[in-house]
Amino acid sequence: MAKGAFTLHSRFPPSGDQPQAIARLVQGFEAGHSHQILKGVTGSGKTYTMASLIARLKRPTLILAHNKTLAAQLYEEMLGFFPDNAVHFFVSYYDYYQPEVYLPASDTFIRKDASVNARLERLRLATTKALIERPDVVVIASVSSIYGLGDPNQYRAMQIHLEPQQKLEPESLFSQLARLQYQRSDKKISPATYRADARGIDIFPADSDHDAIRLQIENDTLVSLQRLEPASDTLLGPLSEYRVSPKTLYAVPQDRIQQALPAIESELIDRLNALRAQHQFTEAGRLEERVRLDLEDMAQQGYCSGMENYTRYLNERDPNRPPTTLLDYLPKNGVLMIDESHVMVPQIGAMQRGDAARKQTLIDYGFRLPSSLDNRPLTFAEFESIKPQTLFVSATPGEYELRRSVTEPVEQIIRPTGLLDPVVEVRPKGDQMTDVQNEIRRRIAHDRRTLITTLTKASAEALTEQLKQAGIKAHYLHSDIVTADRVAILKDLRRGVYDVLIGINLLREGLDLPEVSLVAIFDADKAGFLRSEAALLQTIGRAARNADGMAILYGDKTTDAMQQAIDQTRERRTRQQRYNQTNGITPQTPSRKILDDDEMLAPNPHEQPLMAPAQCQNLHQLCDQIRQVETRMLEAIAQGDEREAALRRAQLIEHYRTMIHL
Repeated sequence: MAKGAFTLHSRFPPSGDQPQAIARLVQGFEAGHSHQILKGVTGSGKTYTMASLIARLKRPTLILAHNKTLAAQLYEEMLGFFPDNAVHFFVSYYDYYQPEVYLPASDTFIRKDASVNARLERLRLATTKALIERPDVVVIASVSSIYGLGDPNQYRAMQIHLEPQQKLEPESLFSQLARLQYQRSDKKISPATYRADARGIDIFPADSDHDAIRLQIENDTLVSLQRLEPASDTLLGPLSEYRVSPKTLYAVPQDRIQQALPAIESELIDRLNALRAQHQFTEAGRLEERVRLDLEDMAQQGYCSGMENYTRYLNERDPNRPPTTLLDYLPKNGVLMIDESHVMVPQIGAMQRGDAARKQTLIDYGFRLPSSLDNRPLTFAEFESIKPQTLFVSATPGEYELRRSVTEPVEQIIRPTGLLDPVVEVRPKGDQMTDVQNEIRRRIAHDRRTLITTLTKASAEALTEQLKQAGIKAHYLHSDIVTADRVAILKDLRRGVYDVLIGINLLREGLDLPEVSLVAIFDADKAGFLRSEAALLQTIGRAARNADGMAILYGDKTTDAMQQAIDQTRERRTRQQRYNQTNGITPQTPSRKILDDDEMLAPNPHEQPLMAPAQCQNLHQLCDQIRQVETRMLEAIAQGDEREAALRRAQLIEHYRTMIHL
């Protein structure tokens, strides 16, 4: 394969609006446009268009998705499109993460606690290695990509380059592996370990799921380098070269650590003097003990717990400069694609503010040095300043995307399947319960499913009970249900375990449910975020993957938002019908396999449904609930869901008040 080439594998050529969308976007990239928009309706093949762009541009590409589930879905699709290239997955490697937190009101310090998903960690390491070594890389990432990482130049400098016939002393190799934080093993090897015996030196790279490498060294010369299947001890063939990467993205060369230690100690002394001058002797004592222990560990072992808090010194980074992130690993000619940009863009903007507020409290009370603020996500302004040429992908692009795009959005309205936008009707609210039950039963008779959206969790749960009492298999789906359970519920809907799902905001986008032929929107005439034009369009679009798709908006009046959404849906439907007639296409509901759970998204054993403060039996349990409520509040803020954010904020205050009295 030619350097930088991407080979796109697909059974079908571009069709519908895809050819013109691909051509216009390629032209825009080649013309140097900094921002473009792909405005594509549900089911129009936006992912295929993105893959086609990658293949034609022949440039490494970073694709951002706003949650781990959607990122995994994109990852699976891109693996199918580019089996011969380097497709990688970069999301948070924590199944569970509790950052350091200090609560001054109750004098409570919550230590950092985390459960690392080893597979996700290896996938992250494989991502950075590929970006450094290969030009044909596609990375699907979450908002984790804007958080601080080790410096790519240092990472590259620490890699151990291996090539047959090079001079290599075994003891020197062992020392280099130790600096990469690899452990020696006398028996079985696993990622980030190595062993030496009569067969040779076996190294299991930290970024590998399966293969290791075997070295044969004779007279201080590397005479053989081969791939190894470690479980069976089977050699898989020779390698012309290999680079062994560090165990962690925060690995730092020992000489850099030694240079950093005096600077860290200097800041410590200045901070201690400042705290003591303010008579904060407890805080000064606490800080001195913690930092000196870290300095000792770094001097002796080359790393310490919480090493990322010393990023300013270990990376020799100007504190006025943005943190080093995954974007710094993307080559200079890289491309950025932001999927569901109307959600992802606000999420990026929310991350740094929450992180800074937590860290400042730790600094004020002697748990961290002021320079720890440098270990942070990018601000939105920094993200803007360093991102490469960017494509926003959304059915309903936001104001920011529309303002930044230098051209009109490239529309993708025609679906390759010939499917039409749903028929939309407005019906009065007075008899909506009787009406919707009749509509649901019509769908059940044809083995079809229904989605209903309400305005509150309480109304979603109450409606679920009413439908159950009427003999309809129903379930609610809202943010109190953990991610893994949401996935299971959606699969059960497709299988027919449920006939109906009732939700609020989670049913708006990102769901591929071809069995759903009806979407019912209760209180469609209520003003607000959940009944805006964009929200209505996104919800209506959930029925667009079925040939008999229909949306019913229950309301006693037709608001401007409703009329705009209806007009746009009808205009799209007319265009789609015209295309189908011209090309002799009969819409067919696609048959899509219900996949088994991806092990990357296995249920989180630490994540439980939220409890009321009074239900918490101890401080640890209450702190865990506070973490979950705060996370959901930040998610709601990032998504612009003011109602949800206000609810979570009130819950957070209630939890903190309970903590003070414990």
